[in-house]
Amino acid sequence: MPIRRYLAQHPQVADVAIALWFVAPSMTNALLVVAGDTTGTAWRGWAFVVVTLAAGALLLRRRQAPLLVAAGITLLGVASMALLRDSSSLELAAAFTVYAVAATRPGWLAWSALGAQAIAMLGAATLFLSDIPVPSARPVEFDSSTSFGPFSSVLILGQLIAIAVGTGVRGRRQHVADLVARANALARDREHRSQLAVAAERERIAHEMHDVVAHSLTVMVALAEGARAASAADPARSHDALVALTATGRSALGDMRRVLGVLRDSDEPESAPAPARAIVLDDLADQFRAAGLPVRVIARGDVPPPSMPARAAADRIVQEALTNTLRYAPEAEAVIVELRRRDEREAGGQDWLDVVIADHGSPRARTPGRGLGTGRGIIGMRERAAMHGGTLTAGPDGDGWRVHATLRLDDHTEDTAG
Repeated sequence: MPIRRYLAQHPQVADVAIALWFVAPSMTNALLVVAGDTTGTAWRGWAFVVVTLAAGALLLRRRQAPLLVAAGITLLGVASMALLRDSSSLELAAAFTVYAVAATRPGWLAWSALGAQAIAMLGAATLFLSDIPVPSARPVEFDSSTSFGPFSSVLILGQLIAIAVGTGVRGRRQHVADLVARANALARDREHRSQLAVAAERERIAHEMHDVVAHSLTVMVALAEGARAASAADPARSHDALVALTATGRSALGDMRRVLGVLRDSDEPESAPAPARAIVLDDLADQFRAAGLPVRVIARGDVPPPSMPARAAADRIVQEALTNTLRYAPEAEAVIVELRRRDEREAGGQDWLDVVIADHGSPRARTPGRGLGTGRGIIGMRERAAMHGGTLTAGPDGDGWRVHATLRLDDHTEDTAG
């Protein structure tokens, strides 16, 4: 309803309306009490004060502590019945305060306030109103609420209705608050997942950048040094090195453009990631051979094709390992790259791909710290192996260095990869 929505949006207006609705009949009752006073007692003039204080308390019941307001109304009711022998319609004010407590406080506290208020006011009514009869012929002299029976009925019924309505309002507010909190939690969760997706995409791009920069620049530096060294003694070899240098640079430039292309807006993780360029292992070995590294590739068993994700990860591990070999052991006498498939499914095991990159005979093999560098390369290789349920070990091996990666092959992925 429009009126209900307006009052819900403007609670101060609702408080003023309730106070006026209470004051009008209460003031009328007070005037009737004063007009019908035949005892000459001065206490009758306090009826206006009681009604005014009760109206002020009703105005403050929402902005101040509802429990204090309920206690104040209870004290005013007891005082009115004790001094004026009239309830001053405070049983209605009591119902409004019980509603305020029930709408803003837990149920047990609302029932406790109701019980304390009812006991105090009914006790006062028993002491001070029980001897006042219900009038029938002279309504001007007495109000029906000044007798114990009507007063107790109005008090109890009003409080029960008030606590029922207040509890329902509080339950509805809590339900709306829960819905808002749940919506906010979902929004925070979506934002958190979006941030995680952005972080994961940035990490993937960082791995791609590392592969491009570390591999390509290392090979290009080795080719440039070889071309410079052979420029005078062997011009043909120097020319071949420069051709290989140019091809490697163009390939690296293409990879850089592909990787940087996804950085148009790093806050959009939903955008499709740029696919990694497939590595042809023989071409990779030729590049390192041109850079002066004696690489030999051995494939044993039914090695999966490069389009298979696990095989693509294995080729990236080979690229990283050969780059480290060229950087830290460029004078190695032999570099062996071995790929071997272990199909243990018939024995209840898994389908594995073993990748071994080992160099031998380098004069620098026994140099402390050889192959360690910053450690990022080895960490990246371990992460690639872990993504496919495998492991990776790297360390000295005799007079060289050995990297051994084990990756689990997924049958479903292999079938879909063709």
